[in-house]
This record gives sequence, C-alpha cells and structure tokens, in this order.
Amino acid sequence: MTWVELIAALVSAWGVWLTTRRRPWCWPVGLISVLVYAWVFVHAKLYSDALLQLAFALLIGYGWYRWLQHMGEDGRVEVAALPRRQAIVHLAIGSLGALALGAFMHYRTDAALPWLDAALTAFSLVAQWWQAKRHVAAWWLWIVVDVIYVGEYVYKHLLITSVLYVGFVALAVIGLRAWRRVNKAPTPPLPIPPR
Repeated sequence: MTWVELIAALVSAWGVWLTTRRRPWCWPVGLISVLVYAWVFVHAKLYSDALLQLAFALLIGYGWYRWLQHMGEDGRVEVAALPRRQAIVHLAIGSLGALALGAFMHYRTDAALPWLDAALTAFSLVAQWWQAKRHVAAWWLWIVVDVIYVGEYVYKHLLITSVLYVGFVALAVIGLRAWRRVNKAPTPPLPIPPR
C-alpha cells in the first residue's frame, strides 16, 4: 500500500503544480491521481474521501473542458472573478452536503471519521468546482481544507499522504499568489477597428 500511496502522491503533486501554472495538462494528470487515491482511501476506510476521488474524476472532465474554452494566447487558462453571492451559495451548499454525507457515513457505515471526512469532502468539491471555473478563491479554500487534511491523514497513519498535503498547502499558497498576480495584471486595450 505504501508504494501505491507514494505513486498517487507524486502524480497528485505534479497535477497541482501544473494547476498553479494554469496549464491544462493538470486535468489528465489529476485524473490518474484521483483514481489511484480512490483505491488507497477505500483501504483506509475513508469512504467519503474515496467518493470524493470519484466526484473529482467527473469534475476533472468538466474542468478540462472549461479551461480549454478559456485559454489565453500564452497557453495558460485565464482567471475569472467569483461573485460574492455565488461564493456564499456554494459554501452553503457545501455545508448542507457535509451534514448530509456526515450523517450517512456516521449511521450507515464503519467510516473512521465520518463527520470530519464528510466536511472535508464537501468543501473539497466546492474548491474543485471553483478551480474548474478558474476562480482565485479556490486557492483560499484549498489552503483551509488541506491544512485540516494534514491532521486527518496523520491521525489515520497515511504519512505519505499527510506529507503530500503539507506540500499541497505550499502549492496552494504559490497558486494563490500566481493567480492573484494574473488577476490584477492590466488587460491590454482592445484594438480599435478602422472607420
């Protein structure tokens, strides 16, 4: 299991690094990592995390499609603003999803950390949705979620994965800074057509 976890961690880190660089290849690399991690999490009885990986697989397809629709001339995805009202709605949906999934996992499975795992799953889905939509705010949410994941994985003795999530926190900070820089860059004026 340790070798499988290590391979999943390395591929996953590569995918997140590509995301910080706004490169569309982050999506197929991410797909490989989530499929391997689904297997790792089933064996660790972190069922919400395993389901999360399958949901990520679906969102990866959507995100790849969306990013390819919004590529800049430099071959990198363009960053988009997240309206405050949308952010609030998405976070409320994440909270409801966390409660529903947590209740199911608590009462219907032998999940190790049903409530925490469900909350992290729900808010990871929100962050992934924001990432697919190219929002800088995704990085803020990833930082919070990943810090908590570090503790969960240490507790579950998934040490390679906990180290990976420490790296994810660092990559999320790098991604946040890079995407904010692009978001604040002045856009070139549109050419004025001749009369």
